[in-house]
Amino acid sequence: MEASRKLTCRQRQVHFSFFLLGLSLVNAGELRHYSVVEEREGRSFVTNLVNDLGLGQLEFSSRGAKVVSKGNKLRLQLDQETGDLLLTEKVDREELCGHTEPCLLRFQVLLDNPLDIFQADLQITDINDHSPAFLDKEIMLTISESSLPGATFPLKNAQDMDVGQNGIDSYLVSSNPYFHVLTRKRSDGKKYPELVLDRALDREEQAELRLTLTAQDGGSPTRSGTTEVHIEVLDFNDNAPQFEELLYRVQIPEDSPIGFLITTVSATDKDIGVNGQISYSLFQASDDISKTFSIHPLTGEVRLKEQLDFEKTQSYEVNIEARDAGTFSGKCTILTQVVDVNDHTPEITLSAFTNPIPENLPETMVAVFTVSDLDSGENGKITCSIQDDLPFFLRPSGENFYTLLTQKPLDRETTAEYNITITVTDLGTPRLTTQHTITVQVSDVNDNAPAFTQTSYTLFVQENNSPALHIGTISATDSDSGSNARITYSLLPAHDSQLTLDSLISINADNGQLFALRALDYEALQTFKFLVGATDQGSPALSSQALVRVLVLDANDNAPFVLYPLQNASAPCTELLPRAAEPGYLVSKVVAVDRDSGQNSWLSFQLLKATEPGLFSVWAHNGEVRTSRLLSERDAPKHRLLLLVKDNGDPPRSASVILHVLLVDGFSQPYLPLPEAAHEPAQDDDALTLYLVIALASVSSLFLLSVLLFVGVRLCRRARPASLGGCSVPEGHFPGHLVDVGRAGTLSQSYPYEVRLMGDSGTDEFKFLKPILPNFQDHPLGSETGEISNCRNDWDFGIQLK
Repeated sequence: MEASRKLTCRQRQVHFSFFLLGLSLVNAGELRHYSVVEEREGRSFVTNLVNDLGLGQLEFSSRGAKVVSKGNKLRLQLDQETGDLLLTEKVDREELCGHTEPCLLRFQVLLDNPLDIFQADLQITDINDHSPAFLDKEIMLTISESSLPGATFPLKNAQDMDVGQNGIDSYLVSSNPYFHVLTRKRSDGKKYPELVLDRALDREEQAELRLTLTAQDGGSPTRSGTTEVHIEVLDFNDNAPQFEELLYRVQIPEDSPIGFLITTVSATDKDIGVNGQISYSLFQASDDISKTFSIHPLTGEVRLKEQLDFEKTQSYEVNIEARDAGTFSGKCTILTQVVDVNDHTPEITLSAFTNPIPENLPETMVAVFTVSDLDSGENGKITCSIQDDLPFFLRPSGENFYTLLTQKPLDRETTAEYNITITVTDLGTPRLTTQHTITVQVSDVNDNAPAFTQTSYTLFVQENNSPALHIGTISATDSDSGSNARITYSLLPAHDSQLTLDSLISINADNGQLFALRALDYEALQTFKFLVGATDQGSPALSSQALVRVLVLDANDNAPFVLYPLQNASAPCTELLPRAAEPGYLVSKVVAVDRDSGQNSWLSFQLLKATEPGLFSVWAHNGEVRTSRLLSERDAPKHRLLLLVKDNGDPPRSASVILHVLLVDGFSQPYLPLPEAAHEPAQDDDALTLYLVIALASVSSLFLLSVLLFVGVRLCRRARPASLGGCSVPEGHFPGHLVDVGRAGTLSQSYPYEVRLMGDSGTDEFKFLKPILPNFQDHPLGSETGEISNCRNDWDFGIQLK
């Protein structure tokens, strides 16, 4: 093993040495140039090397051409069959070459047998796929308002990943009255913007400017990038202070305390910094003014230095000066009026109060109160009010007496509580106000009936449900409170006297849950509806009602019932089949019904077993039994067919049918096999006569038995009319073309069925079977096995032949 590894290693070294020797001897040949545009999708075509190298397609494929690029930056793929050189992925020029222009990527094409190397380069052509971008989102500049027009201010340039004409071409600045921009070029070829001042700045007019600087490239279409230039204008002291008002008029109550703030004067200077700092002082003040008033030098607050006396001095005139740090100043005047004091607030005294107040009552007294004020004159006059958005009002009831009344009947369900604020204000200067808040509760009256969440409810119940099954919940709400809102639920008497609602449904009086008391049978009761009531416990009690509809869902719980041929007859019915019948001859038709509905009642027919396989077939959808081939003398004279009738439920249910078929040479002479011993010609006529007599006797007996059975069933059913439960079906004389299916087998009531037959090659064939009663779907079949005469002859057993 070790020796073989050493041998393999030596072989590789020898091969590699020969490969290097071959490379040194190969002439690289002429350098080939190719070009592609960047951002092309993968699998893009570059060139066809078969044509470029002047080789045939077969030679090119056999020499195993390969493409090699330095550093594997360029993803190239060579199609060996066509010689097409393709890009395997999208190429980004900026990622491969950056700002280097032109962007050339070298690669080699290697061919074996003999070894050739072809040098080539691929130029990646730039497209304008990058927009200029500034490194800073905002450029800050500080310019003095004393700067002269023509001054220049260089700005930072933008960056663009593209090269050549796709690079930055020019700069623009948003429209403004002060600056324009020039595009300058550095020694390295990069362009940068320079702002030029067109008009002198005024900081007081505009303290700062925000301009949008835009860099555009020369591509097509043109791309651009923007940044914001924020220019802050430096201040120069060229403005005097100015007061907001030249004349201030104020009124001072005589009882104002020492230090009371009379007013605050304010002056502004359009300059900023030291140039805009203002100091306030009294200007040419008399001794009386200096002793009574003072002003803060920085804030301009004018305050009292001593108590005022209205009887001594009614007014003062105070002059104020504002000065900045330079030589500029401004002046204003304060006219001060001393006002007599209204120093007593009104009072409220509550005399009567009613709480709570019943709802739905017209104009009701809530409270009675008095108001007073110790002041005199205008200061002693009083006004009284409450909120405007409340259903209450005030009525004067004599001097300084007021009554609080309800404006309209209250509704507790809308608002259960009111907070009423009584406001008393005098007419003094300044006006004094007293407020008193009272809380009024609204007591409930049973004036709202319960309301169901739905006007009607539809509930679904699968038949054969377990007793006491919860089938749904009804719900009602009452806007009242307390006992007036407590709801009880009940079942209302049914309008249909035949609907025993108490045996079907019960309701929980507290929460409205409905329960099925017993198992429901879809075939007996498919749907029923009733009314439920919701009653509160108020006095008088109020109630409402809602309709509940219960739909019983069908389950596949009934097997198909065979109407024809009847399987429980005392004598089996035999169908006669002539030996001359053609293939497809209608032998008989199986008629069956299913008490279920929907797909549970869809029936299919199947032949399970036959005496002679392949002789008979049954149609899956209509139950017709037909011959599959011609009859022969070797076929047995009697055949027994076992058929299956299956519904489409889940799981499916089925019933079996046995059909006897007797082969005859004709309907008048049924064929019977002769005994093996009768071979003498002299005895043939006697044996045939005997067989015919036996056949006729059998047919006659079978006919009489069928007639007696049919009459007995009719008489028995009429003798027991009271035994029919559930939905009754009117009984009477059936026409001769009807099959009467009584309460026997799986049918729960009597149903007349019309069976229509039609002639076909001398035979009688069922055309359709349908119920005569229009409400047949409302009266489902029973679960017992019914009896019906099922012989297929021209006998009078209730089936009319047409």
